[in-house]
Amino acid sequence: MKKRIVLINLFMSVTVLFAMLFQTIHSYEHVYKQLTEKRCNHHSVVGQKQITHSHTVDTNCHVCHFAFSTFIPNSSQALSFHKVTIETSYVYYYTKVASNFFKGSLFALRAPPSII
Repeated sequence: MKKRIVLINLFMSVTVLFAMLFQTIHSYEHVYKQLTEKRCNHHSVVGQKQITHSHTVDTNCHVCHFAFSTFIPNSSQALSFHKVTIETSYVYYYTKVASNFFKGSLFALRAPPSII
């Protein structure tokens, strides 16, 4: 089991190292391409349009723009909950029947009896 984990760790570290080194080696490919291209001198005539050929520069190189990132985009929708409030009017009144008559003692209570 330990041997398997060591092999997985080695494979992952070699993979990351290859990704970083491949980007560096690929940049040398761009330098080599610029050095081996032939220079093109244009002789333009004033007042006359010439469309003979075009120069394209590949600035969108996916290998050169690759970078490791810890950001994972969230593909789920955000939910928002709205609390619905319904205003109601409350009537507060409290009635209590007060008895002035003491009916006896209850031994379960520890306080003296109160007459309200």
